[in-house]
Amino acid sequence: MILDQLANANLYFGLHERVAVALRFLQTCDAMTLTPGKHPVQGDAVYALVQDYTTKPRSEGTWEAHRRHIDVQYVASGSEEMGYAPITSLRSKKAYDEDGDYELYDGAGDFVRVPAGSFTVFFPNDGHIPGLAADNSPGPVRKIVVKVAV
Repeated sequence: MILDQLANANLYFGLHERVAVALRFLQTCDAMTLTPGKHPVQGDAVYALVQDYTTKPRSEGTWEAHRRHIDVQYVASGSEEMGYAPITSLRSKKAYDEDGDYELYDGAGDFVRVPAGSFTVFFPNDGHIPGLAADNSPGPVRKIVVKVAV
C-alpha cells in the first residue's frame, strides 16, 4: 500500500509500467470536469472510474481485495479515510468473484486519512476499505479509481 500526494507521483513510475500510465493520467486529466463513470486510459489494461459519493461510517465499510487489478485511488476533492490490511491477516467473508474481480473479508487493520490531492495504491495482496468518513463526519468526495491490470 502506498499513500502520497499526486505532486510526488513521479517517484512511483518505476513500480510498474501501467501504474506509471495511471499516475500520468491523474496528473494530466481535469479531475473536476470528468463525467462520472468509466473512462478508458489504455484499453482494458488501464481505465478510470470517476465517482462522486458521500463517505460512510467505518461500521458500514467492508474489506476488499482484487486479484487481477492494482487500484490507484485519487481523491480529487473532499477527504476520506481508507483502511489497509494485508489479506493474509484477514478472513474471507465472500469467496472471490471472478467477474467482479473482488473478494470480501472480515478482520482488522489500520486506517489513514486521504485528503484531496492524495492517492493510494493497493496491490492484490492489500486488503482495503475505501470511502470512509474522515473524522467520523460523512462528506462529499470526488474520487478517481484507476484500475491497472496486472
